Amino acid sequence: MTISGVGSRTSYIGSGITNLRDQLDALTQQLSSGKISNTYAGQGSGRSLAIALRAQISGVAAYADTAVNLNTRIGVANLSLQRLVAIGSDVKGAAVSAGSNFDNTGQTPGQKTASLGFFDSVDMLNARSGDRYLFSGRATDTAPVAPADQIMNGNGALVAGLKQVIAERKTADLGVNANGRVGSAVGTPVTSVVISEEDATPAPPATAQPFGMKVTGVSTTIAGATVTQPVDLPATIPPALPATPVQKSMSVDLGATNPNVGDQVKFTFTMPDGTTEDIVLTASDQTPLPAGSFAIGADSTATAANLNTTLGSAMKDLANGPMVAASAIEAGDNFFDQPPLRVGSTPLGSATTLVAGTADNTVIWYQGEQNTAANGSARGSAVSQIDTSITVQYGARADEQALRAQLQTVAVFAAVAVDPAQLSNATYAKSANAQIAALNQRVAQNLANIPGQQTIQDIQADFAGAQASIKSSTDRQVQTKAMAQTMLDSIEGINDDEVATKILALQTALQASYQTTSNLYQMSLVKFL
Repeated sequence: MTISGVGSRTSYIGSGITNLRDQLDALTQQLSSGKISNTYAGQGSGRSLAIALRAQISGVAAYADTAVNLNTRIGVANLSLQRLVAIGSDVKGAAVSAGSNFDNTGQTPGQKTASLGFFDSVDMLNARSGDRYLFSGRATDTAPVAPADQIMNGNGALVAGLKQVIAERKTADLGVNANGRVGSAVGTPVTSVVISEEDATPAPPATAQPFGMKVTGVSTTIAGATVTQPVDLPATIPPALPATPVQKSMSVDLGATNPNVGDQVKFTFTMPDGTTEDIVLTASDQTPLPAGSFAIGADSTATAANLNTTLGSAMKDLANGPMVAASAIEAGDNFFDQPPLRVGSTPLGSATTLVAGTADNTVIWYQGEQNTAANGSARGSAVSQIDTSITVQYGARADEQALRAQLQTVAVFAAVAVDPAQLSNATYAKSANAQIAALNQRVAQNLANIPGQQTIQDIQADFAGAQASIKSSTDRQVQTKAMAQTMLDSIEGINDDEVATKILALQTALQASYQTTSNLYQMSLVKFL
């Protein structure tokens, strides 16, 4: 009789044990990883949906990273804008309350406030987030604003800064006679006074030059007097060139009768910055003559001569006072233009044109994205996608109207100075006081919000809108991610309690199998018999 061994029988049990061990390993791995399988193949029929859900979750995570970066950049830019708003407010307040107490540098305390504000403003506009300049438009690797000291004082002897441009413009606006390029004379008839702009060309037609004061209007309360509003001065030869602005004149004719005490004549002039100033002169018979008055003579001819003398002196005061402030404001506008404008190369007092400056002779204050007019809005210079079909614009450029206007005004206020050594001269001190009073007024006006013009708050509002869009998208993405993750977990995930129960059952079965196998392997013929 043949007795077979236990090998063939126990091999079947062994394969069963191996299968149980594989199941146990798989369940143990599931319990430790929380996933039903490490491969998509092991996820069954839901694997295609799992792939799509995982891609969606990854996309949401990428948008979340973008949102963090954008919020950081916009936050830094907003801090700069908040500081710029404060600087504008501080300088405006200093201009409103500033007097004419000049220090040893020829400036008032208000101007010192402006100087600090200007240097701070340049730092704010050169703000960075990481390696990105925030106010350079698309030129994110370039500081948008030239160094503050270079803007003020130039870059070496050959490259002019704002102070030099202001000084050149002042000389050109005052003219060779330091009278603002306007003059008065007794006309024809001799009872009249004629006020005219200086000729800018050696031959007719007399083309109006851009410098000095411009005659604008005349009025009077003198009974019987007649006025002639500004008209083109006649050319001695017919103009051969196309029509161009020409120098103008205006006049007042007292007529045959003397004015009465208290009668007035008002002359209006346009300053280089486009503002207007009035000279109002009152007829008087007092001795000494009160300020702002002209003497009534023996007849209207003598009175006209007195009016002409007083008017000439008043125009010179106007030219050396408020006009100098207006000239500085206009020079600031010229300097901060793109390209900057400079007084022509002719002797400054007789200059007739403005010419474009270049980087070789003038500091170019804005170094950021160029050709901005063709490139569209500043906000569109930086665009990021924050959702599948949503983008936000958060670009900014230092040459935007609101930013340039404030920087320009603060810079001019900080740049102007009088000569402290001459303040002991009464005439110079009078002009200096008139200059700073007019400058204070213009600075305060230019820093006020003007309806219809961009303000820094408008830029902040644009950024706030971008942040609101980012937050809305982020909130929606958080919900989307949560739903997608829940669905993905239902495909890829496991029930811990269920897996643990299965593991316990398998461990029990495996232990029993081990015991049975052990007993079988220990069986012999002797034991069997």
